Amino acid sequence: MKSVHIIIYSVAAAVVVAAVWWLLFAPKHTAVELEAADNQIDATPQVVTAIRQVGQWEFLSVAQEELVDTVRRGLFSDDHLARIYYGTMRLGIDMRRCEPGWLRATGDSLTAVVPDIELLDHDFIDEARTQSFYESGRWTAADREALFRRAHSRMLARGMSRHNIETARRQADTQLRQMFAAMGYTRVGISFGL
Repeated sequence: MKSVHIIIYSVAAAVVVAAVWWLLFAPKHTAVELEAADNQIDATPQVVTAIRQVGQWEFLSVAQEELVDTVRRGLFSDDHLARIYYGTMRLGIDMRRCEPGWLRATGDSLTAVVPDIELLDHDFIDEARTQSFYESGRWTAADREALFRRAHSRMLARGMSRHNIETARRQADTQLRQMFAAMGYTRVGISFGL
């Protein structure tokens, strides 16, 4: 037990001696040099390529459901088929479609011409969630496919509305400006091309 106390006191004494020595003999003159940092990331070909490689950039998703039905008149009875389709449409920009020279930077100003908002995936209906709401009679795969195409067309017309496209454009503009501001550009111009 005494040897443990002797070791602890010896280590503590060594630490005190080292601290006193450092205070007495350490260099007294320390200088700190400050430099202005350039926080701007130049729009080099590598940066432009990296942005284009983002690929598809989603700015708005629109969840929808559509009830579609059809009736086939028969001699003795009518056949009915009604199905509910669910889907999520994703509106955004495919950055791989950017034209050469789409990004121009001079000093603290940057202009970008990006492709317009589009539907990123045309297979937006979740067929696993499709439900038969009502079915009577005999229906073929072609009948079900025709119903699917009608649902797809209706959902597409409603999801790609002018309001949704404008909302996605505003969101794209905001996010692109934030990204370029983080790169150090204070004046950013964004326009949407073809």
